[in-house]
Amino acid sequence: MFKRLFWFLIGFGSGVVAVSKAEAYVRANTPDKARQFVLGPDQNNVAVRTLAGLLNDFNAVRVGREAELNDKYIH
Repeated sequence: MFKRLFWFLIGFGSGVVAVSKAEAYVRANTPDKARQFVLGPDQNNVAVRTLAGLLNDFNAVRVGREAELNDKYIH
């Protein structure tokens, strides 16, 4: 079990490093208009906006599924 956890953490860490390096490369080597098109106008908070969007999508699906199950089994 510890081997799996170790390799998972190694993979996760290398993924974080790769994404941060790729984002730094894009910021350094693309014109401002292209960066705004790809990353949006608020280029400093891309990760926060992405996580917030994923959380909002998850909650919307969760609420919809809960309402569907309530209609099916309660009413």
